[in-house]
Amino acid sequence: MEPLAGAGSRRPATLADVAAASGVATSTVSRALSNPGRVNVVTRERIERAARELEYVPNSQARALTSGRTRAIAVLVSDVTNPFYFGIIRGTQQQLKAAGYTQLLVDTEESDEFEDGMLHKLRRSFDGAILAASRLTDRRLTTLAGEIPLVAINRQTKGVPSVFIDTPGGMEQALGHLVSLGHRDIAYVSGPETSWPNEGRWRALVRASGAHGVTVRRIGPFTPKKNAGAAAADAVLNAGVTACIAFNDLLAIGMLMRLRERGVAVPDEISIVGCDDIFGADFCSPPLTTLTAPIEQAGRTAVSMLLARLESDSIVAGRQSATLPTHLTVRASTGPAPHPKGRS
Repeated sequence: MEPLAGAGSRRPATLADVAAASGVATSTVSRALSNPGRVNVVTRERIERAARELEYVPNSQARALTSGRTRAIAVLVSDVTNPFYFGIIRGTQQQLKAAGYTQLLVDTEESDEFEDGMLHKLRRSFDGAILAASRLTDRRLTTLAGEIPLVAINRQTKGVPSVFIDTPGGMEQALGHLVSLGHRDIAYVSGPETSWPNEGRWRALVRASGAHGVTVRRIGPFTPKKNAGAAAADAVLNAGVTACIAFNDLLAIGMLMRLRERGVAVPDEISIVGCDDIFGADFCSPPLTTLTAPIEQAGRTAVSMLLARLESDSIVAGRQSATLPTHLTVRASTGPAPHPKGRS
């Protein structure tokens, strides 16, 4: 004999069990639990009470078939090992959990093709997507935004809802800081060519350098990982600059390690600025001067924008953009420009 469903049983309760316990049709139970407004209050309360007593847990796949909703959101990041994305993931997870949604995390491995492919492969598994630092082209991203409810983080593309962390504005702060220390020849250690924020940061530095009357030069591109820092440090030393601003903290931390190996003193011989203020940036030797970004807030804001769009059943409804400011956190990796050799 099959055991009864409910507390202490081996078989999970089903819609049919709840229907039998509350004396209504299975279809009525489904409506009461998925769209309470369509069932009268007395009946709904009876159904809800029976569901609680039986410890009924909705089947997400069955619910998706009847409602067209999975209550799952895909969150795509370009490198899950990068601590920058830890904050994004934490922010999205907290906000989604509070709203009763599940998070589907996808590592796109810095590949636009893989990112595009996973969005299509998993399309039936999620209601909307959050793309953190997407590597897709503007044209492709705009097309997807017309097909899928989505929000992009760290990207500003016309027609695409976005949460933008203003690192270009922070780059101007970083350059001003270095200029105030006497630096006149400064390098930008570039990240991936497919990175939208990378280009924005470089353009901001070019504009700011003109205003300050200093020289900036671009070195790279480099993979935004710590192990690329050695090559980046060697390239910066060959360029003969007195300071550099790195695409992200991982690159900057890798550079600090390489410079220490080569016996180059930071900041006495060269100053280094990072970007993002990831966990560990203040534990370096020396602690890293970097742009502090509201990373978790970006994740929470993106979720709020996306869920507002889903609740309105419209791809284009709701707020279209949000900009979050950054600020420079000065630590020990930057200092006065060294005196030219041969001069007192």
